[in-house]
Amino acid sequence: MRLVLDTNVVVSAVVFGGIPLRLLQAAASGDALLFTSPILLTELRKVLARPHLAEPLARKQSSVDQAIASYGELALRVSPLFTPRVVERDPDDDCVIACALAARADAIVSGDHDLLELRQHQGIAILTAADALARLT
Repeated sequence: MRLVLDTNVVVSAVVFGGIPLRLLQAAASGDALLFTSPILLTELRKVLARPHLAEPLARKQSSVDQAIASYGELALRVSPLFTPRVVERDPDDDCVIACALAARADAIVSGDHDLLELRQHQGIAILTAADALARLT
């Protein structure tokens, strides 16, 4: 299954674990292909650098650079040629859709309500982490 993980899912996986981490583990074992883009990696770096995430990252014996490097090894990079205007309330979410289109993803995995309420875009399912994991297993 070809997946694009929204930044909130990657942060949850890297910092807190749980179901989002199981998606990263599925990619590491070859059960899923993850895709990202330069814009999504930049956003991930900015979010992980927030002060309130420093302590949880340190408890995992990781840093922002280590987390980005680890995720970068799992996720294949695509460079979308355009960013469609889809999510009215949050244009930043359009970058997730652009990545999914460029990657020809089967699904976007997100915890973002603006994305989740779309349910799908151009045949790409928009799922919670739990729903994506259920489809993988």
